[in-house]
Amino acid sequence: MGNLNSFRIFMENYIVSARKYRPSTFDSVVGQRALTTTLKNAIATWKLAHAYLFCGPRGVGKTTCARIFAKTINCMSLTPEGEACNQCESCVAFNGQRSYNIHELDAASNNSVDDIRQLVEQVRIPPQIGKYKVYIIDEVHMLSASAFNAFLKTLEEPPKYAIFILATTEKHKILPTILSRCQIYDFNRISVEDTVEHLSYVAAKENVTAEPEALNVIALKADGGMRDALSIFDQVVSFTQGNITYQSVIENLNVLDYEYYFRLTDHFLENKVSEALLLFNDVLNHGFDGSHFITGLSSHFRDLLVARDASTLVLLEVGASIRQRYQEQAQKCKLQFLYRAMKLCNDCDMNYRSSKNKRLLVELTLIQVAQLTVEEEDVGHGLAPKQIIKPIFKQPATAQQSQAAPVVSQPTAPVTVAAPPDFIAQLTNPSAGERGIPVVSPEAVSTSARKLMEQEQARQNPAPAAPETPQQQQTEVQDSPFDESKLNFCWQEFAALLPQDNKSTAMRMQNIRVKLLDDVTFEVLLDNEYVVKEFMSLQPNIESHLRKQLNNRQIKMTLRVSAPTEKKRPVGKVEQFQAMAKKNEVLLQLREEFGLELW
Repeated sequence: MGNLNSFRIFMENYIVSARKYRPSTFDSVVGQRALTTTLKNAIATWKLAHAYLFCGPRGVGKTTCARIFAKTINCMSLTPEGEACNQCESCVAFNGQRSYNIHELDAASNNSVDDIRQLVEQVRIPPQIGKYKVYIIDEVHMLSASAFNAFLKTLEEPPKYAIFILATTEKHKILPTILSRCQIYDFNRISVEDTVEHLSYVAAKENVTAEPEALNVIALKADGGMRDALSIFDQVVSFTQGNITYQSVIENLNVLDYEYYFRLTDHFLENKVSEALLLFNDVLNHGFDGSHFITGLSSHFRDLLVARDASTLVLLEVGASIRQRYQEQAQKCKLQFLYRAMKLCNDCDMNYRSSKNKRLLVELTLIQVAQLTVEEEDVGHGLAPKQIIKPIFKQPATAQQSQAAPVVSQPTAPVTVAAPPDFIAQLTNPSAGERGIPVVSPEAVSTSARKLMEQEQARQNPAPAAPETPQQQQTEVQDSPFDESKLNFCWQEFAALLPQDNKSTAMRMQNIRVKLLDDVTFEVLLDNEYVVKEFMSLQPNIESHLRKQLNNRQIKMTLRVSAPTEKKRPVGKVEQFQAMAKKNEVLLQLREEFGLELW
């Protein structure tokens, strides 16, 4: 019974780490040294603005810094370091959460015009203790447009004793008229090193043993937010009962172990495709998602890349023991392999959501990455590897011999069976009749057999190749003539091939009819210089497409802004009919024959 009562008392007094270790001074704020120094200097010189905007990701200390700032400017006896004394009447009232000089408003639930009007009414009352009344409006981007407008005048010209501190995670949603009236402070994400250091301090205070690698995983999972890191820390402490290990953290947080990626990279370097696929299957069996796996693999290749050079080693956000493993494996990987592997994994990550067979997409990526290490394969150059899949499993020797001589087939041509050249020679040899073989005249031999016999003779007695003359080389490739209709057809074809991002350019090309100036040069009339610049960027692609489709290497495109007289377009029905009649005179005959009139 006594143990139950003590446990109940402990639960009643328990405070989560995010609240228990919330900073109370500027110096205790983690990861925002530049901003806290600026605020302390402003307080020391009493150069205070009437409105501040604190913006940044969640859990980085925006509201905390606003409270510390409000407490410090009302302190009656600041310390030499510029911090609040925590002993004067104002500080004691603030620590007891009964200060009337500090007002907090949650704009997420109080975002109407009436809420802002009540706030404006409170601003008129001067402070009873201290110098300033501070109004902290959290999640200010949630205010409605009408509430923002009702707040503008007070924010621009408040009383001398009023200071507004606005906090938000989405700065882009705030009206520009509000931004122009505030001093803006951008809070950064807290680095992994600072997060690990603070978690180590909390663990020591709470008598919790924690491995550095385990705290590093928690910091990476928090993604730059200290509040998230402390919440995860409390969760892991409950799971491990005060003994935080690396293995327990990855089990509790459902994080893929580094070991998977190290083993997978070893398989890639040794071109072991089957082992890589089996390892991916093991990852899926442990309940991990393919998207999470491929994202982690991309990050692993990135970490290997930065671990190769001592100058970029500071970008590697891992523990000391794992850092050594990254350096060792990075020396085994070539730069070209890492570049191409990162590109393939990134493409897989972008296509994962739209893919219907997600597992196959990841497996194809693993096969392609593993085959990057095959030396005899031409994998391309730069950052765009050729996505070619080679055979994975080796075939038996008998199967390889049967497939050594490929058969070239032409489905559209008739199939003919040709006899061996030696047999054909026997058939056409006059002495064949003496050996009991029927003699066949050369005229009776099929054309296919005759060609086969000639090829065999040419193979046995090759003739020396004569050097080609310049005239022969010139006649090998000839430019085909074309007319204006073919040119316009290929022009429209190119417009249809343009991607969705160039939809406006494609529509403009479809409305243009190009004009042939000579045999190979055509002209494009455009409306203005802006459109000319737009088409100049496409000119090499357009010319290449037309040269290929029309089989003429001399095709050249010229661009010109149309004159004012050329820009005139038919407006009324009469003008439209006249323009159509110029292109087709049959319309005039049809009008006269039937006595048609335009209305």
